[in-house]
Amino acid sequence: MRPKIHPEYREVLFHDTSVDEFFIIGSTLKTSETKKWKDGNTYPYYVVETSSASHPFYTGKQQVAKAEGRVANFNRRFGHLSKK
Repeated sequence: MRPKIHPEYREVLFHDTSVDEFFIIGSTLKTSETKKWKDGNTYPYYVVETSSASHPFYTGKQQVAKAEGRVANFNRRFGHLSKK
């Protein structure tokens, strides 16, 4: 690889503020903030609003909402038949 053209790859501490979860992930993200972590090391720090810990697709909440919608749709269409 050619020198001085690639961004610095390092471990970065990401903070998902919606569920108050922290992740240490390798990244080339540039940030000026740092934060001391549980292991005693100081990492570059970056705040995110959504991650795999809070996004409905990864937590399974999205599928529950779809299932509830299907049941409600079924009851709306055919519920009157079962009340006889």
